[in-house]
Amino acid sequence: MIIVNLDVMMAKRKMSLNTLSDKVGITLANLSILKNNKAKAIRFSTLDAICKALDCEVGDILVFEKDKDPGHWNSFTSVIDLSEEYDR
Repeated sequence: MIIVNLDVMMAKRKMSLNTLSDKVGITLANLSILKNNKAKAIRFSTLDAICKALDCEVGDILVFEKDKDPGHWNSFTSVIDLSEEYDR
């Protein structure tokens, strides 16, 4: 699982969400989603802008942790078989 430590870097730099939003050009709502680990993806351009604004490395913001629950990804592996519909 990827953990976003945006709040940690913001605290180290003493930067508010509003200030980061202004510097990066991202809405407060989207930064809040990142900060609260609710994001499913992030663009490299966004990550680049955040790293520049916080004067940090990608590894300061994104950290990989092994899943404590190995079944975590099971809910994402469902595949719908449409082959029968296309064989007609």
